Amino acid sequence: MTDLLEVRNVSMFFGGLAALSDVSFGLRKGEILGLIGPNGAGKTTMFNVVNGFYHPSRGEVFFKGGKISGLRPHQVCKRGIGRTFQVVKPLQRMSALDNVIASAFLRVKGKGRAEEIAAETMRFVGLYDDRNVISKGLPLGKRKKLEIARALATQPELLLLDESFAGLNSAELDESIGIIQKIKARGITIMIIEHHMKVIMSISDRIVVLNYGEKIAEGSPLEIAHNPLVVEAYLGEEQSA
Repeated sequence: MTDLLEVRNVSMFFGGLAALSDVSFGLRKGEILGLIGPNGAGKTTMFNVVNGFYHPSRGEVFFKGGKISGLRPHQVCKRGIGRTFQVVKPLQRMSALDNVIASAFLRVKGKGRAEEIAAETMRFVGLYDDRNVISKGLPLGKRKKLEIARALATQPELLLLDESFAGLNSAELDESIGIIQKIKARGITIMIIEHHMKVIMSISDRIVVLNYGEKIAEGSPLEIAHNPLVVEAYLGEEQSA
């Protein structure tokens, strides 16, 4: 079966520094792929390459068989890749609903249809009751949900989630895991960066591990948990912390 997303031998240099070195992996339709590694391992850089924010120094990225490396972020989004950000960036002076409406305009022309999509998306993530709240007034947990709603309103086939669980309490964590499972149930493919090992191990079908910009492992959550290289580079540090 062909991969929905294929990252082929991607390297990314900033000056003399290699943020990514010859990284390759694929993502199958309908699965959740976890991307883990220590801070500075290259995870967000990889997201930025996939969504067109960076053009890779070497290598290529393919989505649904077509090359997307070299396209701009709005073109990549139009192809069907939505994305959230680690630092949540809503349009602060607009209501939560208007934030999501703005994203819905990527696919639809009329305001009425954009409002329908936005309202349905906010119900889906459990934010509908806060639709009229100015987004900068929302607490962190709800801003994280708003970020997911904005990405979903672009009607993606692939959703990139960058630390959507950071800073959440345990009730919010459980709720967010439920939202991600519902997104998967809709047939949307997910690639997720996450530091919460409990979360990543429970929701991922497969995991790719980066360290110093290189892929050091790939496999099922069970294989990754018992991989000596991963334990040394990342999980050991996590467990001793």
